[in-house]
Amino acid sequence: MTVEGTVSGLEERVAGRAWTVRLDAADRGGATVRVSCSRPACTPQVLPTAAAGRTAAVAHLATHLRAASGPRPEAYCACRAEECHTHVRDTGPRERAVPSRCGGPVVMAVINDRQGRWWRALECCARCAAAHSSAKIVATAPAAAGPVATRPHPAAGARAGADRPAGAIGPHFSHAPSSTAPATQGVPVPQGVPAPRTPKPRRSRRSGKIAQRIVPHDLHPVALRDELIELGDLFRAYQQRPEPDLAELADLHSRKAKAFRIWAEVSGVTELVLEARRAEQAADAALLQHQQRTGQSPVGEGEVTNRLLPGLTQWEHARTVLAHVAEHTPLHGPEARLMAVMLTLRSALTGTGNLVGQDVRGLPLTDPEELIGRLVDSGWLSIPGTADDLLESRPESPTPITIPSLMPGEDGQGPFDFGRKTRPKLSGWAQRVVGDKKLRKKKTGAATRLLALALAVRTSTDGRLGADGEGIDVAALTSWCAVEPDELEPLVEQLTAADWLAEAAVTDGRLTGRLAERVLQVSCPLP
Repeated sequence: MTVEGTVSGLEERVAGRAWTVRLDAADRGGATVRVSCSRPACTPQVLPTAAAGRTAAVAHLATHLRAASGPRPEAYCACRAEECHTHVRDTGPRERAVPSRCGGPVVMAVINDRQGRWWRALECCARCAAAHSSAKIVATAPAAAGPVATRPHPAAGARAGADRPAGAIGPHFSHAPSSTAPATQGVPVPQGVPAPRTPKPRRSRRSGKIAQRIVPHDLHPVALRDELIELGDLFRAYQQRPEPDLAELADLHSRKAKAFRIWAEVSGVTELVLEARRAEQAADAALLQHQQRTGQSPVGEGEVTNRLLPGLTQWEHARTVLAHVAEHTPLHGPEARLMAVMLTLRSALTGTGNLVGQDVRGLPLTDPEELIGRLVDSGWLSIPGTADDLLESRPESPTPITIPSLMPGEDGQGPFDFGRKTRPKLSGWAQRVVGDKKLRKKKTGAATRLLALALAVRTSTDGRLGADGEGIDVAALTSWCAVEPDELEPLVEQLTAADWLAEAAVTDGRLTGRLAERVLQVSCPLP
């Protein structure tokens, strides 16, 4: 067969398909990008961000791959015509370039650059695909029935035709071993040509980053590596949330603590143990904040408390009001202070409010009319009529009251900074504590009700007295209740009898114990 006949046989093979999707800046200095495809029928797209452009480019390439038929066994490498580094080894000037040997089945591969600027799909042999570090095999062509001729590189075409025996049916390349060539063809086997290598499966080199640490791609067990990489992605995604979710954050920190402990065991790095401990502390803190913001806290396994005042902010406002009253009550004694608490909560924001007789009669006061008169005479309280008129007023015609010390100043600021919706909640909370049914049945006095208020705002999350359950200073309690130190223990006994306190004891100048479970809902835990 002549050289012309051999070339004619080569032409029976088809060129491999290839198309490229690119991502380029749409305008100078702007964030918009343009996605374009090498296929003429595809119209460029303009996207607002690079992230959206990458998503669109990958989706566009995937659409082409789904629409295209699989790789064809008779195709030769699409990258041959471009003299890629796989097919041309530079040994000097370009005219001395030596073609590389193809091998393996024809595959459909996808390659891309590391910067995410272009993605390319091409039909080529397995050996050429393996030469690209970023190549991913999408599909593999079925094995050919007989020896398959591969189109030679243009730079070596003349020499390949000149060296071929005249009686050869077609050329043979390294991907077609000599054992597969029929003996009747009489084609000599080129000396020194190695047998084709079976492509080895690509090892997963997945890596990531978490807590400023690189997760090694060869970390074992693989499940640990995947968990660390996923946690890193989840933490970064959480940082992009418009609103925090403390329950989710607590779960992420718990998973991180567990994963870092396992990582420390398999790697022997002590710093990972410290990181795990910090994650555990972060998980506890996030969970506590979640419970405080939602007004919930654990009181037993699987149980929570729904508090009347939900959240740290309102609890702090309640403590602020009580502290203000302790410093600004004009008269001495528990009855005057209890009256000041309730009136302050009625007019906290503007210094003005409304009051009816039942609001005053519901308090444990010896002589409410006389107490109101004394508050008016001191200038702390102002009412339009007499004390008797206030006690006789009904809900349909309440008595307006004014507390001048609570009125905003010239700058518009008063002693409290909570909003209009918070004030009635605080007032309702105090009324709930002071008017507790069992406290009323036991006919407890003003000092006992004041002690109940003081204990409600000085507990831990689970109801123990004190921020960490260490108890409350007796001097602070007696000062708030306006009683002598030796009068505190009888008040504690009354609260215990009314099922308000449990396990209460006064030792070393501190009151310890916990709130009864029935009143946990009115507690305002300390941070």
